[in-house]
Amino acid sequence: MKFSKNHAKAAMTMALFAVQAMSTAFAQAPAAAAPKFDAKGIARTETVRRDFDGNREAIQVRVDFAPGASFPKHSHPGVEIAYVLSGTIQYELDGKTITLQAGESLYIPAGAVHSAKNVGPDITAELATYLVEKNKPIVILDK
Repeated sequence: MKFSKNHAKAAMTMALFAVQAMSTAFAQAPAAAAPKFDAKGIARTETVRRDFDGNREAIQVRVDFAPGASFPKHSHPGVEIAYVLSGTIQYELDGKTITLQAGESLYIPAGAVHSAKNVGPDITAELATYLVEKNKPIVILDK
């Protein structure tokens, strides 16, 4: 069966909408189990840890924030990419306030001091992906 350029464009558009709809549904899906928050309202669940090369490892962590909870100023011994799964998170990075909602992401350079706060009314979650130096703490609290 032969398709015109218009049919091919329509099929591609429909496929992209389907992928976007699935991504949105996944991003807004709740965690399999209720998060176990610490005293500050933060729950961290490591999902992946693998060697990247001789000096670094790739780590992925789901971070859940109770309403109003915040993670204080900190840095990492490598880069972080934060992807908001649900809710709204406000980051402080390089003297700037950056507010992200579900489906948005932020690149945080190695060693950059930053903080994060749930500014929404519900539990907020992010998927934090790190490419960090081995044998160092993932999170280094700022003094």
